[in-house]
Amino acid sequence: MKKVPIKSAILVIASILASEAILAQQGAGQRTPVGQAPPAAPTTPPEAQGIPAEIGGVLTPKGRLVLEPALQYSHSSVNRVTFRGIEILSTLLIGVFDIEDADRDTWTASVTARLGITNRLELELKVPYVYRDDTLNAVVADTEGTNIVRDLSSDGLGDIELAARYQINDGRHGWPYFIGNLRYKTVTGEGPFDVSRDADGLEQELATGSGFHSIEPSLTMLYPSDPAVFFANLGYLFNLEDDINERVGPTNVGEVDPGNALRLSFGMAYSINERAAFTLGFKNDFIEETETELVDVTSGASSRQESSTLNVGALLLGWSYQVNPDTALNLGLELGVTEDAPDTLLTLRVPFGMDAF
Repeated sequence: MKKVPIKSAILVIASILASEAILAQQGAGQRTPVGQAPPAAPTTPPEAQGIPAEIGGVLTPKGRLVLEPALQYSHSSVNRVTFRGIEILSTLLIGVFDIEDADRDTWTASVTARLGITNRLELELKVPYVYRDDTLNAVVADTEGTNIVRDLSSDGLGDIELAARYQINDGRHGWPYFIGNLRYKTVTGEGPFDVSRDADGLEQELATGSGFHSIEPSLTMLYPSDPAVFFANLGYLFNLEDDINERVGPTNVGEVDPGNALRLSFGMAYSINERAAFTLGFKNDFIEETETELVDVTSGASSRQESSTLNVGALLLGWSYQVNPDTALNLGLELGVTEDAPDTLLTLRVPFGMDAF
C-alpha cells in the first residue's frame, strides 16, 4: 500500500472543511435551526401615511412626538332656482321664481400634536384657525323682484379638538388591526349664535366654530395585503344639546339639539415604492335632524322646528411622500358626490417627528 504524505493529507482535509463551510454559508438563509421558532409576525399596524388623519391609522410609537402643520381649503356653491306658482305645461309657468346663488370658501390652518404614550396608546391635540368668506346673490320673489347681495368674511380661532387612540389587538393569525378612537370637540370658536346680527336677525359676521360640544367614538380597521393596506372606519358623532336663550330678530331661540351623525368611510392605501403611496376611498356622513325651540317675543308662543336630514358623501383621493424618516408630505382631496357635501375639500399636511422621551 502506498503511503500518503502527512502534509498532503492535511491539505485534503482542510479543502473538504472549507468546501463544507462555504456550502453552510450559502444555505444559512434557507435553513432554520432545529428547535428555534420562526420569526414572530409584526404586532404594529403597517405604515400607511395616505390614510386621512381623522380616520386614524398608524399609532405614534412610545416616546415619539409628531407635529403636523396643515392647511385646508373648502369650497361649496349652491345654485338654486325655486318656482312658486302653477305649471300648465312644461313651457308655460304662471308664478314667480326665487333665484339663489351662494358661494362659500373656508381656509383652515391648524397645528396637530400627537404623542405616543405607549406603543398602543396615542394622544392628540389639534388647534385650528379659520378664515371664511361667503357670497350670496338672491332674487326675492316680490312685486319689485328685490335683489339681495351679501358678502361676508370673518376669521378667528376654531374649535380645539382632543383625541385618543388605542390599538386593540396585535393583528396576528390573519386578523386585521383594530384601533379604537375617541374625539372631543370644544367650543373655542365663535358659534352661529355668538356672532352679531342686525334687527332682522341676519348675520353681520360668520361663525368660526359649531357652537356645540361634541363627542365621537369610532373604530378603525386596517388590513395589510402587500403592497396595499385596506382601511375602514365606523363612528357616531354625538352633538350635545344646549339652551341658547338668544334673540334672533323677532324670535327668541331656546333649546337647540343639533343632529347627531353616523359616519362611515373605507378605502385603500397603495404603496408605489418605499417613499410614495396613494389613497382611494369613500366617506359618508348621515346627519340627523336638528331640533330648535323658537319663542315669539311678542306673543310668547313657542314651537319646535326640525331641519331636514343631510347626506354628506365624498370621494377620497390622497397622495403621500416620505421625504426622510422624520418628515412626510400628505395631500388629500375630497370631491363631493351628494348635494349636501362641499364641492371640494383640499388638505395639505406635513407631519414631522422627534423623540420626546
